[in-house]
Amino acid sequence: MSKLSVFLFILILMVSCQTQSQKPQWTIAIHGGAGNLDKNLFDEETTRKYEAGLSVALELGISMLENGASAVDVVEKVVNVLEDNPLFNAGKGAVYTNDGRNELDAAIMDGIDLNAGTIAGVGDIKNPVSAARMVMDKSPHVMMVGKGASKFAAENGIEMVDSSYFYTEKRWQSLQKALQKSGKNGTVGCVVMDKKGNLAAATSTGGMNNKRYGRVGDVPIIGAGTYANNKTCAVSATGHGEYFIRYTVAHDISALMEYKGMSLSEAAHTVVNGKLNSEAGNGGVIAVDKNGNFVLEMNSTGMFRGWANSFGEKGVAIFKN
Repeated sequence: MSKLSVFLFILILMVSCQTQSQKPQWTIAIHGGAGNLDKNLFDEETTRKYEAGLSVALELGISMLENGASAVDVVEKVVNVLEDNPLFNAGKGAVYTNDGRNELDAAIMDGIDLNAGTIAGVGDIKNPVSAARMVMDKSPHVMMVGKGASKFAAENGIEMVDSSYFYTEKRWQSLQKALQKSGKNGTVGCVVMDKKGNLAAATSTGGMNNKRYGRVGDVPIIGAGTYANNKTCAVSATGHGEYFIRYTVAHDISALMEYKGMSLSEAAHTVVNGKLNSEAGNGGVIAVDKNGNFVLEMNSTGMFRGWANSFGEKGVAIFKN
């Protein structure tokens, strides 16, 4: 081998190593809902509570990823933490329907094979995202709703609770106020790239405050509020669900990457702040691509969010700026 050939070989090896080192081993992003948040309503103690809640969930995800856990396991367990935190509109602390009930939705998707599970309209499953995981793993279906979903969950060992478990005084009073005016909505979610490069997304919600008529939002609609594909990205959305369904937000971001060659940031911005925009559908998305890049895109004034990767980047935030 000539000196020139050796030189070229070493150069190619160095470039290859440098390229590989630019990709993190793992990446995680979480959210706890988005909207036009008023900073004046967040005193120092309230802000600290929300940031602490996000941090607990984020640290669990980091620990699992560092220890080699799969993306789909991580998104489920991280969302469980957020479901158990009454600050967020998912699981305990979920908002109420117009007739004073809790109707919860959840979804999970594995980017390896596009396998997915979703549930909708349940009021007795402690951690809805775990029931969605069971639908994905233990049934030939993608979506189950209402009593059928609850029966399936109970038969497969998912923890069931009395509807009173979901009660919090704050959410009940929100319903009373909403009976006089339109209500607010919120969601929790997690997206991950694990050490094997696999992607997954999970989302869970109590839906829209004061909702009626068996309304179901975007969360359990694969391609609207939740999507994961190892070819492109994993996405979890939060916001006004009707518009996220109409614009198939999560899948549209993936499609722009796959078919138009856009980067994750370009695709997310095009959909959330272009096609969707704040007037049509207020909210945002968290997403991670196959190279471990992440985005926290919103067209609202705030989104409860957190992020971390193996490079040491880590943080939580509430307001847009």
